[in-house]
Amino acid sequence: MTIADAIAVPQGTAQDRIAETIGEFIALRQELHHHPELAFREQRTATRIAALLEGWGYNITRLAGTGVIGTLRNGPGRALAIRADIDALPIHEATGLPFASNVPGVMHACGHDGHTAILLAAARYLAETRRFHGSLHVIFQPAEEVGQGARRLISEGLFDLFPVDAIFGLHNWPGVEAGRFGFISGPAMAAIDRVDFRVRGKGGHGAAPHEAVDPVVAAAQAITALQSVVSRNVNPLEAAVVTVGSIHGGTASNVIPDSVDMQLTLRSFSSPTREVLARRVPALLSGIVEALGAEAVVDFRPGFPPVVNHAAEVSFARDVARAALGEDAVLPALAPRTASEDFAWYLAERPGAFLFLGNGEGAPLHSPEYRFNDAIILPGATLWAELAERFLTHPGANQ
Repeated sequence: MTIADAIAVPQGTAQDRIAETIGEFIALRQELHHHPELAFREQRTATRIAALLEGWGYNITRLAGTGVIGTLRNGPGRALAIRADIDALPIHEATGLPFASNVPGVMHACGHDGHTAILLAAARYLAETRRFHGSLHVIFQPAEEVGQGARRLISEGLFDLFPVDAIFGLHNWPGVEAGRFGFISGPAMAAIDRVDFRVRGKGGHGAAPHEAVDPVVAAAQAITALQSVVSRNVNPLEAAVVTVGSIHGGTASNVIPDSVDMQLTLRSFSSPTREVLARRVPALLSGIVEALGAEAVVDFRPGFPPVVNHAAEVSFARDVARAALGEDAVLPALAPRTASEDFAWYLAERPGAFLFLGNGEGAPLHSPEYRFNDAIILPGATLWAELAERFLTHPGANQ
């Protein structure tokens, strides 16, 4: 950077500078909320993001259909990636907000519109000030909600096209004080796997159960027995979740159906525990059902691994938050989340960390009444801006 360049750079802290235009990004967030799009259908969203980034001087690359990567280079140095997710959920909104979803049955019920606004606010500031040396890649990822976006970006050459020294992401979290950041070293979010299970019996009249093979009874016994997997098969020092989220069978009170269908979600934080669940859940379901004379059809569907944060990057991000926003902005502790995130795939490939930003009190994620808190856009964008500037220091400077 020349003396002339240095003089031309606007002064003030990142937080002060971003605050000057924060109203634009609150409006943008609400616009995105009003026009939600499901996984791999985020055409309007991606077009809007790409146009903004291009106007600020970023080079644009499109991957995974609706994925947008904006690249800003400012001389030699390290390379950093920051990711936001952009897709919505198949949920009918019930907030009553004036900018509520205009798409029936589709809603930004997880705050991805907010994550996008946060990263765009930081991206604009970084483009205007360029107080860094190296390469910045802002990734706007599709299809996080279905767990496919990150892996598809990687398979299409994300890290080959954009080699990075680290990657960071964040998620808002209801129930955590608004504007405060949580940092978790090691396993931060759970692995997710799915089981689709069908119990095939023999239908009959409800008044003559001896002439049928009742799949409802078999399914009920299997659900009860499932509780023993976590209590008796998983190491008591490990965490695991086995939940039957869906069960369907039968149409009338006096008819024994031919079959019952169930869907399960499995959550875990370590490979050994994940392997226990993958082995014991199908075996137990099959054993119980077959012992009662019915047939078990088990479809085990591997999801993605746990989000495992890298210690050095977590420590770095925490230090940045303290320096930029003050000690009160950092939670003293935050327990790992049993929810899952496909950011896990990035951390399996490159060093990095996934952070949490308090959204305040209110409805939980994936609720039709969930509301993203626009007040957290400023602290979130400030953290990304300061993190980028400190990570992408002049070559040879202390890290």
